[in-house]
Amino acid sequence: MKTLRLSEIVEHSQTHASYEPAGVNCFSPPHVWSRLAPAKPTRLYDVYWEFAAKRQDLFFCRVFGCDAERARDPILTKYKFTNAYRASDRVSQYLIQQVIYNGDQSPEEVFFRTLLFKLFNKIETWELLTNELGGISYASYSFRHVDRALVRARNKRRRIYSGAYIMPSGATSFGSNIKHRNHLRLLELLMRENIPEQIASAKSLKSAFELLKSFPMLGDFLSYQYVIDLNYSILLDFSENDFVVPGPGALSGIHKCFSDLGGLSETELIKFVADHQEEEFQSRGIRFKTLWGRRLQLIDCQNLFCELDKYSRALFPILRGANGRTRIKQLYTTNPCKIQYWYPPKWGLDTSTEPEVI
Repeated sequence: MKTLRLSEIVEHSQTHASYEPAGVNCFSPPHVWSRLAPAKPTRLYDVYWEFAAKRQDLFFCRVFGCDAERARDPILTKYKFTNAYRASDRVSQYLIQQVIYNGDQSPEEVFFRTLLFKLFNKIETWELLTNELGGISYASYSFRHVDRALVRARNKRRRIYSGAYIMPSGATSFGSNIKHRNHLRLLELLMRENIPEQIASAKSLKSAFELLKSFPMLGDFLSYQYVIDLNYSILLDFSENDFVVPGPGALSGIHKCFSDLGGLSETELIKFVADHQEEEFQSRGIRFKTLWGRRLQLIDCQNLFCELDKYSRALFPILRGANGRTRIKQLYTTNPCKIQYWYPPKWGLDTSTEPEVI
């Protein structure tokens, strides 16, 4: 591969100079890559690393009871963003602590609880079902009882689905005009087909992903998200650096960060970013606090591209991404419920120690 010429970066930076807010210097000097050439990073690529560090600083401020850092970035003050590490998000923490590791650890039960939670991806819906049913397990599962609880919630105009992403209705696959009934039928189908045991026997993260993807409604995005969730559990034990599938938001963010991929795929770019994160932070003079020694994984780097796509809508309103979105919908609000952070035991993280800086 040829070395990326500085003139190519400078030319692109001048083309996009109008994106920088007047009087604010948000960027470090263009960074020359020799490994990734001929892909051409835009100035937004520097913001990717700054954004990751800011989000992680805010995370540790929350962990240690400090909120001073948030005022340094008005965009992070106003809008809601996920954490630099996916497993640190409130919903992921609830899933890990209250769903995956709370209850029978047989493959059948862990899979059932995980997928039932993720179909709605909403803490309030899980707690509603838990309270209505007196507990959740596949051994005691009844379509009629779950459906009745969800219908009552809908009749009270309670939202049962998270707004994080749109779930397909499943009407063409399972026939109901009520979305949650189709999702329950999908879960029943997965259980009948003995997917929990097949997932537990998967030879790779990718093969588990492909197994889920073979079922109705479970395309690339949902199958990848679900397999990462299952990989938190004892069902799977693969590295999160084994496999990645960029979602729509990440694709948009990647194409904002690169004016030309130079023949590389978006997946290859995510892998490059994950592999070289230490030198990318250090070359920009950015101190990044890892998750108690755990590096950013492929899923985290993928998510950061997605969140950067959102962040850039406020920082650079003129910059349009592949998804055409121009505003950030969710505003930041303080949640009074404090999280005691706890991660899959197999990761071996000691959360009682100070964060490790690279």
